Amino acid sequence: MRYLYLIAFVLIVTNIQAQKPRVLNYTTQDDKPITFGFCVGLNTMDYIIKNSPGSFFPDSLLADISRANPGFHIQIISNYRLGEYFTLRFLPGISFGQRDFNYFRKDDNNNYTLVNEKHKLESNYLEFPVLLKYKAKRLNNFRPYLITGPNLRVDLAKTYSEDDEVYLDLKRFDLYHEVGVGFDFYLPYFKLGVELKYSYGFFDMLQRRNTSHPEFQNAIDKLNSSVFLLSFHFE
Repeated sequence: MRYLYLIAFVLIVTNIQAQKPRVLNYTTQDDKPITFGFCVGLNTMDYIIKNSPGSFFPDSLLADISRANPGFHIQIISNYRLGEYFTLRFLPGISFGQRDFNYFRKDDNNNYTLVNEKHKLESNYLEFPVLLKYKAKRLNNFRPYLITGPNLRVDLAKTYSEDDEVYLDLKRFDLYHEVGVGFDFYLPYFKLGVELKYSYGFFDMLQRRNTSHPEFQNAIDKLNSSVFLLSFHFE
């Protein structure tokens, strides 16, 4: 009986606590027509590689990304309120990352041997995303959302001199489509957003020019950018 009384007491106290109204933080933030903030986060840059048909014949090269390298990004947030559930966001910023290429050569026995390890491609992007944010109904101090839209990126690190060993000559500009999910947490003095986003590049990034080692570029038929981002928004 003592255990029954204890369980009943815990249930009653829990029910009373659940019925207490919670203090809502930062209640006027979502009603403002224009708001600002900043964003910091981590990213991993990748390429979706379509190897040329000749890469699968003997004595040919096959390209692959060795592993994901962590990078980071910083952005300025500008929000324009479209309604109760929609916001237009402009997040100009800069991001840093690196992709490592490996090249393998195929022999007559269909075995691949590593011939060029970790050819590094560093990228410093200026980016200009314009995103539409759909917000669900606020639950106390928590609000989930979805986000999507285009992002123009300009690679500032794409500079080669005549003395550089160039394996891949890539384009400077790319247009991405971004889609993601996030959660806004309303704290006493600011709103914290945690967001996971995927970004896919529309354009083939190969420049198709003469390089120091054309066989490495000829091994690739198409190269599209791919980026995963974890962001923290402070507004």
